[in-house]
Amino acid sequence: MYEYQKVKPTLFTDEGQRKFLAVRDRVQTLVAQSGAIRMDEAISKTSGDTWEALACVDRMVELGELREIGQRNEVSGQHRIFVGVR
Repeated sequence: MYEYQKVKPTLFTDEGQRKFLAVRDRVQTLVAQSGAIRMDEAISKTSGDTWEALACVDRMVELGELREIGQRNEVSGQHRIFVGVR
């Protein structure tokens, strides 16, 4: 089962930072176009570990770059919705 705190350290490796930046660029573009994004669209073009891709989006929330709409436990992970905060 996905747990952000367990996956988070992988984001601080060289590979993890590259993945984070790729996900971040994609999410920022999509949010600018539509105003909101579901998790499945946010990570759909990423390769590799899905949990790491989920952690990239959760890291954006942690950094204050995205805000999650609703409660994480209300819907399945791929249907979580995010909006920009700028």
